[in-house]
Amino acid sequence: MKKNMGSVDRVVRILIAAVVGILFWQHIISGTLAYVLLAASAVFLLTSFISFCPLYALVGLKTTKEAPKDK
Repeated sequence: MKKNMGSVDRVVRILIAAVVGILFWQHIISGTLAYVLLAASAVFLLTSFISFCPLYALVGLKTTKEAPKDK
């Protein structure tokens, strides 16, 4: 697995997951919506920690900075 997520993308996903966790903990979201958002947040955290998003790979998207190639 090659990394396909940049640092900004990773930080944004972690922040979104944290916000959803806080909203759930404060009982602002509940029911089915809460569990769907918690599942999505878990995926966001996992992909952030491994710097790889399978959906990005599927569509050919990369948010990493490419290193310059030597001639």
